[in-house]
Amino acid sequence: MSSKIVVQKYGGTSVGDTTKIKNVAKRIKRYHDEGQKVAVVVSAMGHTTDELVDLADQISKNPPKREMDMLLSTGEQVSIALLAIALNELGVPAQSFTGSQLKILTDGNFSNGKIEMIDRSRIDEAFNKGKVVIVAGFQGIDKDENIVTLGRGGSDTSAVALAAALGADECEIYTDVDGVYTADPRKIPTAKMHKQITYEEMLELASLGAGVLHSRSVELGMNYNVVIHVRSSFHDKPGTLVMSEDKIMEKMKVSGVTAKGDQARVTIADVKDKPGIAADLFTQLSNKDVIVDVIVQSSPRDGINTISFTIAKKDIGAAKPIIEAYAKDHGNGKAEIDENISIVSAVGVGMKSHVGVAAKMFQSLAEKNINIEMISTSEIKISCVIKQNQAEDAVKALHTTFIG
Repeated sequence: MSSKIVVQKYGGTSVGDTTKIKNVAKRIKRYHDEGQKVAVVVSAMGHTTDELVDLADQISKNPPKREMDMLLSTGEQVSIALLAIALNELGVPAQSFTGSQLKILTDGNFSNGKIEMIDRSRIDEAFNKGKVVIVAGFQGIDKDENIVTLGRGGSDTSAVALAAALGADECEIYTDVDGVYTADPRKIPTAKMHKQITYEEMLELASLGAGVLHSRSVELGMNYNVVIHVRSSFHDKPGTLVMSEDKIMEKMKVSGVTAKGDQARVTIADVKDKPGIAADLFTQLSNKDVIVDVIVQSSPRDGINTISFTIAKKDIGAAKPIIEAYAKDHGNGKAEIDENISIVSAVGVGMKSHVGVAAKMFQSLAEKNINIEMISTSEIKISCVIKQNQAEDAVKALHTTFIG
C-alpha cells in the first residue's frame, strides 16, 4: 500500500451543506482506504464568511481588524468539525485542527497575513495513528498567538503551504469548476479546458481576474515546486495541472483571455517632469496598501507630462486623498478617476517564441471598433484598458482570434 501524502482543499461551494460535506467525506475515504496519508484544508461553508462580515457591519463600519479575524476564523471551525464528524461516521478516523492548534505562524498582518512557518508535529502524530487530518483554511496565528486570517484566497494559500511543509508532490484544489479554461466558460461557450498550464501563466491569469486560483497560492506552488491540481468536487475526472514550464511539452501561443472589471483608471495631467515626482506618488499609495496595475506616463512636453494608472475600485477610498493632494501639489489641481473601464488581457508562455501577437490583438479589437486607452505588456502578457461595456465583446473577439 502507498503511504504518499495527499493534500486536498475544498472550497465553500464544495462544503455548502451537509449533503455536500458527506460527499466530500466519501471522496476522502477512498484515498484513506488506499493507505494514503490525507490532509484536507477546508473553507467556511457557502456564504458563511459574507454573513459574518454582515453581522459585524451591523454593529460597526470600522471594526478592529483583530476582532474581525477572530470572528471570521469561526466559519472554518464549523466546516472542519462537520467534515471530521462525517468521516468518523464512515469509519474513517479523522481529527480537525484550527490554524492556531497547528501553529500556522504568520507575519501578524491582520486580515491579510502571510504564512511564515507550519509546525507539522501534530499532523505527523495524527498520521501515525492512521487519522485523516482536517485543517481550517484561511487562518493562522502571530507570535503572540492572536488569530490572523490570510485574506482573499487564503484557503488555497493554506493548502499549498501545507503541501510544501509536508513534502507532498501535488496539492488538489477542489472547486465548482472542472479546471482552468482558456476563458470564462460561462461567458465563452467555446472555451477549452487546459490539461496543463504553467505557474507563470496561472499567476498572470489569477492576477487578471480568473477566479479559479488566487495568485498567492500559485506563487507558493512555484516557489516550492508543488504541482497544483485544479479539479471539480462533483466528479472524479482529472482537471488542470499547474506546474513548471519545463515539464510542459506543448506551449500555446495564448493560453487564456481574461477581462478584469473591478478596476478604475486615475489620470493626473500637467505633472512636472522631474526625478522623484512619480516615485513620491506611488510610494504614498504603496504605504496605504494600494496595488497599482497598469501605469502609463506620457513623453514630457514643455517640461510636463501626464500620469495614468489603474487601481482596484475598492482602493479608491484610500487612494483618493493621496491622488487629490498630489494633483494639487504637482499637477493641474485635478485628478480624473474613471470607474467605467475593464482590463482585457491575453496570456501565454508561447509569446516568448512567437511574433505578431500584439499586432493580432490590436487588429482584433479594432475590427470590433473597440478603442484601446492604455497598454501594458510583459514577456507572456498583453493587457489593454478599454471601456467596461465593451469587455465581453473584446474577450469573445480575442478568444476567437487566438484560440478558436
